[in-house]
Amino acid sequence: AKPEWMDGGSRQEAMAEWLKCEVKENAHRRRGERSVNVSSDRISAAEAPTGEWIVLPQRPSPMNLSTPKCALLKAAAVDPCPGTSTPLIRCEADSRLASNDSRDSVLIIFYLESVLPFMFPFYQPSLLQGGRSWILEMMISSPVVRQATLCQSSYYLSLVRGTADYDGACEMVLAQTRDAFAVLSQSLRVIDGPGITEHMHGAVRIMVSIIQLQRFEVAVRSFNNCQSHLSAALALFRQLLDSGGTGAVGLACPSSSFDAVISRLGPSSWLSLGQNVQVPSAEQAAFRFSSALLILDDIIASTVLQEPPRLYEYHRSLLSSSDSTEPVINLGALVGCQNWALLRIGEIAALDAWKQQCKKAENLDIIQLVHRATSVKDSLEADLARLETNPVITPQDNDSLLDVFTANHCQQSRTPASQGSLVTKVWAHAALVYLFVVVSGWQPASLDVRYHVGRIVELLTHQISPPALLRTMVWPFCVAGCLAEPAQEPLLRGMVDTLQPLSVFGTVHEAFGIMENVWRSRDAGNAANRDLAACFRTRGDLVLLV
Repeated sequence: AKPEWMDGGSRQEAMAEWLKCEVKENAHRRRGERSVNVSSDRISAAEAPTGEWIVLPQRPSPMNLSTPKCALLKAAAVDPCPGTSTPLIRCEADSRLASNDSRDSVLIIFYLESVLPFMFPFYQPSLLQGGRSWILEMMISSPVVRQATLCQSSYYLSLVRGTADYDGACEMVLAQTRDAFAVLSQSLRVIDGPGITEHMHGAVRIMVSIIQLQRFEVAVRSFNNCQSHLSAALALFRQLLDSGGTGAVGLACPSSSFDAVISRLGPSSWLSLGQNVQVPSAEQAAFRFSSALLILDDIIASTVLQEPPRLYEYHRSLLSSSDSTEPVINLGALVGCQNWALLRIGEIAALDAWKQQCKKAENLDIIQLVHRATSVKDSLEADLARLETNPVITPQDNDSLLDVFTANHCQQSRTPASQGSLVTKVWAHAALVYLFVVVSGWQPASLDVRYHVGRIVELLTHQISPPALLRTMVWPFCVAGCLAEPAQEPLLRGMVDTLQPLSVFGTVHEAFGIMENVWRSRDAGNAANRDLAACFRTRGDLVLLV
């Protein structure tokens, strides 16, 4: 039987940190350095030398680790309770153990106030529904989530401070993310299979950690592990959704399974603010957040790999809305692009995969290809026309007392949300270009292609603001750039040149590198056989343009 602490979640993560601490203590002893035996000896802080220390409560037996989030607390060498003794263990300044010291507090606040809004400018959950508090709660309860967050925050803060050794800082943080992925891999092996129903909270923490770390790797243009990390997150998501229907009747619908998982991750909290306000649990909010990012990443990856999105059969149920219900996953609230545009891109990727299979089998039916493409095109054009006529504007709710308190902040923070319709238009025009290439081949001089590329360039250069929002539209930007006319190259180059430093806008510069490769080979003899997937793969097997 498995020990109680092997729960695939916070208790197992804490045990891993406990073992690291043991290894570090033994290493110090072997080197002849002074150390403290925390298993039996108790010394007061007054006896300890100055420096960095790990402060532990009375250490429990490894088999009875019942309070994981209190297992490892980093502090200065000062007795937290005067006159009492506290077990201490020496730790190096760059320790990767969980910590709650003042430096980590600065990094956590920097992440919540600066890094997260930069990476996800459209993610503005209502404060009355908990806001971003779930992220803080996840960092407190999960050492791996906390370490992943601190790694990213310290990296971006070093850039703000003007580090002279960007490559060194980047490699150091990437090494830390590899260590974190190794811990996540061990956790995955514990919860793998039908037993995931017993570890749903831990599974969600693992999933959000994988996606968080992968997003950071992509941001710094480290794509080597994209495929394996995406596959792990996708497999975990499938297992969670499958577990949502376990033991229930009629839960074959993915949206129903999704709701069942959300329910099991509860209960939500209730705040008494004159009226009952329901706040999602940290795991509920984390599951919605990471599921949306995972679906987006899966769709974009499919356009590179020329395979159907691996979650394709879930798309309609999870992303479609009806007159009476909202979709269970709202991509627009996270990445700015409304669900329908990304649904169509997923359909086009599936169509491209079908076309490639038929070509290999030498039985491609052009009439069927055009018929299937026409259905997608009609839907895209109808939704785009509707958006042009009735743009969706985020309500400003200025009659709320909360908005009165934060009027200036809301005016700034909601600016990206008001750009959502424009962002969706960019994605929709790029989807139509993508569809044209899949059906008709590489024809940049086509009137249709020129029109949609021109609309994308015009939206990006004259309507969408601030320019930094381009990093949320890297895929459509790259699609337009690959098929742009020579006269449009300076405009596209100018957009990228204004987004500095490269270490912050890595995916935008990666996309521009793909575009430049296409421009250099514009007159090559094999240009007619080119497609967008081939362009994307010039920089590697899977360059995730997100």
